Amino acid sequence: MSDDEYYEEEVTSNTSKKGDEAFAKAKHGAKKGELDEQLKEYINEWRNQRQKEEEELKRMKEKQAKRKEIRAEQEKKLAAQKREEEERVRKEEAEKKALEAEEKKKRLEEAERKRQEMMAAQKEKGGKKQQAPALDARREMSKTKEQVEEEMKISLSIRIKPLDLDAMDSDELKGKALSLWDTIVSLETDKYDYEQRRLAQDYELKELKERQKIQLRNKAIKKGLDPEAFTGKHPPKIRMFSKYERRTDTRTYGDRKKLYEGGWEVVRAEMLEAMWKDKYDDWTKRPKARLPKWFGERPGKKAGDPETPEGEEEDAAAEGGAEEEYEEEEEEEEEEEEEEEEEE
Repeated sequence: MSDDEYYEEEVTSNTSKKGDEAFAKAKHGAKKGELDEQLKEYINEWRNQRQKEEEELKRMKEKQAKRKEIRAEQEKKLAAQKREEEERVRKEEAEKKALEAEEKKKRLEEAERKRQEMMAAQKEKGGKKQQAPALDARREMSKTKEQVEEEMKISLSIRIKPLDLDAMDSDELKGKALSLWDTIVSLETDKYDYEQRRLAQDYELKELKERQKIQLRNKAIKKGLDPEAFTGKHPPKIRMFSKYERRTDTRTYGDRKKLYEGGWEVVRAEMLEAMWKDKYDDWTKRPKARLPKWFGERPGKKAGDPETPEGEEEDAAAEGGAEEEYEEEEEEEEEEEEEEEEEE
């Protein structure tokens, strides 16, 4: 290849390289423009979506605020209704209590009027002063302290009427003061008498309790118990006595419980043990038969043992009969053992 050809080829290659670079740049620019357009579309779409979400959020907040206002109004209405209901119930209770107080006052006024009429009738007859009839004790005891105080105030307001001091002169005031003084003296006298009577009753109750203690101590000593057994807060402890020995049973609960353990099982075991001993004694006392000879030599004979005495050969038949008896005894023993196993 000549230099001119090489130069032309190199110029051509450089030109093609530049064209490729320019094409690549143009292609890259077009692709970048497409990406920019796509990015702009995405941003616009995101902004639109964001605006919709904000509008929705704003709408939900407005709805929530309206709901809170409605709920607050409903709670106010319910609170007002509740207050009205409580006020109505309170008024009804107050009216009911007022009616009850009025009825009670009327009832006490009627009782006081009857009492005064009875006292006036007694004074006219000139009889002794008698106490008013006692009320039901159980009903009086069931009343609370507040009820008693309330009834006392009502009764005092009925009995003690205000004095018209303006319409009285000095003599009337002096006579009224003397009558009040006499009333106070009689009441104080009655109070002292009642206090002395209560002291006497307390002394009598104390004396009766001491007598009762002495009787209970004597009763406990007669029964062989501690003198303070019946006078304490709790009853005396129960002691167990043997029915047959007539003495105090000092055994513990565990020892007494063991008395009832076993029962028929123990009796059966003892019975089987006694039967086994009887059978064993019979077995040991049985006649022992010797084994017969076999081919002129005693079975089981060892070297150095003495020969069998003469006369035993003749008794071979008898020994055979003894062998049959021995086998029968073995069979009977096996049957008895099987029966004992079945019973167990």
